[in-house]
Amino acid sequence: MELMPWRPSGELTTLRREMDNLWNRFWGGTSLPTFTAEEWLPPVDLSETKENLLVRAELPGMDAKDIKVTISGDILSIKGEKREEKESKDEHCYCSERYAGAFQRNIRLPVNVKSDKINATFDKGVLQISLAKTEESKVKEIEVKVK
Repeated sequence: MELMPWRPSGELTTLRREMDNLWNRFWGGTSLPTFTAEEWLPPVDLSETKENLLVRAELPGMDAKDIKVTISGDILSIKGEKREEKESKDEHCYCSERYAGAFQRNIRLPVNVKSDKINATFDKGVLQISLAKTEESKVKEIEVKVK
C-alpha cells in the first residue's frame, strides 16, 4: 500500500464538483459562483518610475467619497465600502455575483516615500495614487573608475 500526502484542497475540489453537479441538476446548467478571499479585494497594480511609486486600484461602481486612503510607515491602506443596490419589489433575482460591502487593502511599499507628497485621484472606477520617493529611495548611478 502506497502512502499519499493529505491534500485538503483536493477534498475541497471534490466537494466543489459535487455541489456544482447538484446545482446544475437543480437550476439546469448554471454553476455556483466562486467565492475566494481574493475576489473580495479590489485588484491593485504597483509600479515605479524614477520619481514616484504608482498604485492603481480598480473600484468599479464606487464613488470617491466612499474611499479612504491612509499611510502609516511603509503601509499604504485603501479602505472603502461598495453600497448594495436595492432590489425592486417586482424583481426576482436568479443570480447575484456582484460584491457589495466593506473592504481594506494594505500594501507594503517597497521604498520610502514622502508622506506629504501623495496625490490620489479617482476616475472611471480607477483609483490612482502617486507617492513621491524620498531622495534615499531614488536610484543613483555610481561611476566605476579604473585604477
